[in-house]
Amino acid sequence: MLSSTVCTVVSVAGLGIAALTAYRKRFLAATRIAAISLVPVGLAMTGVIDWLTGVVFKPVVWAGFGVLALSVVLFMIARVAERHSLKAGGSRKERRAAARQRGQEAVAPKASVPSLGAGAQAGQQPAAGSKGKAGAPQEDFSDIEAILKKHGI
Repeated sequence: MLSSTVCTVVSVAGLGIAALTAYRKRFLAATRIAAISLVPVGLAMTGVIDWLTGVVFKPVVWAGFGVLALSVVLFMIARVAERHSLKAGGSRKERRAAARQRGQEAVAPKASVPSLGAGAQAGQQPAAGSKGKAGAPQEDFSDIEAILKKHGI
C-alpha cells in the first residue's frame, strides 16, 4: 500500500514538471518527462512494485541469490581446474613422463644451424661479374627467394 502511494506521488510530481516544461513551450521535452513520470504508476498498477518489495525484503530470497552465486563460483573453479589438468596432462604418471621429456629435450640439437640451410654464408664472396650499376656489388637474394618459395609466392 505504501509503495503504491509513493509511486503515485512520484508520478504526479513528474506530471507537474512536464506541465511546467510545456508552459515554457518545450513540448518535446515535456512529452518525454510525462512518459517517464507515468512509469512508476504503471508498475504499481501491474503489481511489479509489490513483487520487487517482496523480493528485496525477504531473507530467504537473498539466501537463494547466495546459493546461486556459490554454484556459479564452484562451476568456474571446476572449469579452471579442468583446464589446468588438461594442460599438465591427465594423470600423475603422464605429468611425470612429460616432465622427464622436457628435461631431456631442453636444447634443440640443431639450434645453431640456420633455418634456411646453406644460404649466404659469411665467408662467401659474390661472383666477379655480378656488379650492378655504379660498381656496387649486387646483393645475394637467395635467402629471400627461399622464404618466398616457402610461402608459395
